[in-house]
Amino acid sequence: MGAPVAPSPEPSAKKETVSVGYVLVPVVVADRKGRTVPGLRESDFVLLCEGRRVAFDLFEESRDAPVSFTILLDGSGSMGLAGKLEGAKEALRALSQQRRTGDDFNLHVFASGEVREVIPFTTEPGVLLDAVDRVKPFGKTAFYDALVRMPDKSLLGKNGSRAIILLTDGIDNASTLSQQQLKEILEGIDVPVYPLGLRNAAALRGWKGQGARTGEALINLEILEEIAMTSGGRLAVSDDPKDLRDAITLIENDLRSQYLLGFAPAAKGQVRFRSLAVTMARPVRVVKMRAGFKGTAPPYRSGPTNGPETGRPN
Repeated sequence: MGAPVAPSPEPSAKKETVSVGYVLVPVVVADRKGRTVPGLRESDFVLLCEGRRVAFDLFEESRDAPVSFTILLDGSGSMGLAGKLEGAKEALRALSQQRRTGDDFNLHVFASGEVREVIPFTTEPGVLLDAVDRVKPFGKTAFYDALVRMPDKSLLGKNGSRAIILLTDGIDNASTLSQQQLKEILEGIDVPVYPLGLRNAAALRGWKGQGARTGEALINLEILEEIAMTSGGRLAVSDDPKDLRDAITLIENDLRSQYLLGFAPAAKGQVRFRSLAVTMARPVRVVKMRAGFKGTAPPYRSGPTNGPETGRPN
């Protein structure tokens, strides 16, 4: 995948374009008690694109596989307030403590409108933690601009399973990209983004309550939630560093217990965002998957669109 760039307007008459590459759809499945479900077969899954059944040619179960973590840490001045940067550091300590053999990590820090690679991919957690401890908050935040660079950076990891961990308070005050441009770019990537939103107690109460919904408490968290949903990740919000350990455990569970479905879109056609859904043949439910992909039409197959004969739409 090439480096993401801000989308530019095209004439409406320009409908035919070359397709994007292969589409991977990671899917996390749980039972009614919320436990991930191993041992499912390809026939248990029906992949739908805008209501039509897709013929996927890749099916793999990924359990306990190593993961390449691309970590994007907000180092701006606002992270120095209310212990937010310390909370981010605590989350990364938990990530390193829960590592599996073969995991690797790289670290990028964004502040003052810039993003820089602090360490390239390493399997040594001590290197990661030493680098994190040296981060000092300063400057403004441009996390939209920083985030769109991470999917390509994640390709430098050695593992097939990849994830972007975004640690931020969600306050963007310096990006050149708009929220809509960020959303459109994220529609075209296949790496899940896991935002960990760091808030002080007052802002968090304002977001959860029905009354004092301040612009900062609500709008920025909505952006983080949309990033997670679009990419197939999971949002966690906390004002207590201890809670972030639980968030890391949930991320680990997602990435260590997932199924991968894949297909190649048509060689040519109209490139646009296309929504995806999965129905299951067993009494289980899909709890995490990407919302869709940006590309040409997938290969469709004949047959019912509402799941297998014993299908249970989610």
